[in-house]
Amino acid sequence: MVTRLVLVLGDQCAPDIAALQEADKASDIVVMAEVAEEASYVPHHVKKIAFVFSVMRHFAETLRAEGWQVTYTRLDDPENTGSIDGELLRYAARYGAREVLATEPGEFRLIERLHDMPLDVLIWEDRRFLARHDEFDTWAAGRKQLRMEYFYREMRRKTGILMDGGQPAGGKWNFDHDNRKPAPGAIAYSGPMRFDPDPITEEVLQLVETRFGNGFGRLRPFWFAVTPAQAQAHLARWIDKALPGFGDYQDAMLTGERFLYHAVIGQYLHAGLLDPLAVCQAAERAYRDGHAPINAVEGFIRQILGWREFIRGIYFHEGPGYTARNALGHTRKLPAFYWDAETDMACLRAAVAQTRDEAYAHHIQRLMVTGNFALLAGIDPAEVHEWYLGVYADACEWVEAPNTIGMSQFADGGIVGSKPYVSSGAYIDRMSDYCKSCAYRVKEKTGETACPYNLLYWHFLDRHRAMFEKNPRMANMYRTWDRMDDARRAAVLQDAERLLARLDAGGRI
Repeated sequence: MVTRLVLVLGDQCAPDIAALQEADKASDIVVMAEVAEEASYVPHHVKKIAFVFSVMRHFAETLRAEGWQVTYTRLDDPENTGSIDGELLRYAARYGAREVLATEPGEFRLIERLHDMPLDVLIWEDRRFLARHDEFDTWAAGRKQLRMEYFYREMRRKTGILMDGGQPAGGKWNFDHDNRKPAPGAIAYSGPMRFDPDPITEEVLQLVETRFGNGFGRLRPFWFAVTPAQAQAHLARWIDKALPGFGDYQDAMLTGERFLYHAVIGQYLHAGLLDPLAVCQAAERAYRDGHAPINAVEGFIRQILGWREFIRGIYFHEGPGYTARNALGHTRKLPAFYWDAETDMACLRAAVAQTRDEAYAHHIQRLMVTGNFALLAGIDPAEVHEWYLGVYADACEWVEAPNTIGMSQFADGGIVGSKPYVSSGAYIDRMSDYCKSCAYRVKEKTGETACPYNLLYWHFLDRHRAMFEKNPRMANMYRTWDRMDDARRAAVLQDAERLLARLDAGGRI
């Protein structure tokens, strides 16, 4: 009987992964490996590294209990070659294998490495997703614009989620208009379910402390779920305690409240601990049972059934060169405060400090605080992409790159979004309480203490006028700018230039 290798990557720890479905438990050998290359090709958060390694080790034990033969390479194994392809070649030589069964990785970098190997590598599309590549490509063919809303409606029809016959539940496809309330006075939810490290996880934590002690982020306390049972318990508790309040405040930001009513399940979905369709069905049951309102349930399901599937479709539809795009020609270096939170801007300080501590920030903190500043300041999107890919526990390239290159930085020229997501400080002031404790003044439009977002917002619009002034969604912005008198516009641009010069010189912002 011919032995084949079955590759299982760190974000593929699900029993129904395609490569396992195609394999023969009696003769094939599962290969799992913790390798230095995957842990260091971007500066990953130490919590992210520990999460992936712990999930992998727990899943390997599950596979062995189910009768699979598993070869597992630990990071500190002296024979570890340091790369996925190196480990496949090492085990191929050991077992006399010529064929590898693999589930498609979520990064073109790894896909290309597998294709370049001197072995027969059979790659199946990842069946955990609800939209196949060909399905997305067929939907996208001939469209002038690819917009998530219309794709999302197709996914609702396909799955039957939140459908009443042929009509959307509640009479509307999208209840986003109801989900934009500013930060409340208090949050009636204690945050994500926290799990004490078991012996397997504790061993991983010690390894990460030894090998990545100088890496970004704080490793402890480490509280992530690392098994399907834990992730499911966390989800059930969130649906019971937090889903009803999620919709109203999903865009809000509040000092001292790092999670608000957010589910914090991205890393669990991506790693294979939760099934996306089952998650949507569980949320829908909460609506059908009268436990959670339609705006909360639809908003949550849209993030998974709509945005998650759409973004993956964009990544594979656009191809390997997507992460190198830079439609706005931005070249400024990423400021040091994205790593150390040393800034006088209260919103950025809160978002980066939270990222450092938790390997997590919610979507508005990413889009309208850290992403907004990077876009306004003209930061090189490749550097922004690498930062987001490294610092968040839920960051896999297939989901992170279109969110960063496309939605956050508009570096794809409008494939993901119809306009750049930029704002002055007024938006942050409306949706948070950050501005109350900031060294800058959100109401001031010019001068040394003016909110940097106010200055950079108009500077961005002015320098990119040729690209955006005919965009119908931005016409009002340019009309407002044009109504200012010449002296006011000159002062804004001069102050913005001084701010950017200080940024370039490494001064404190």
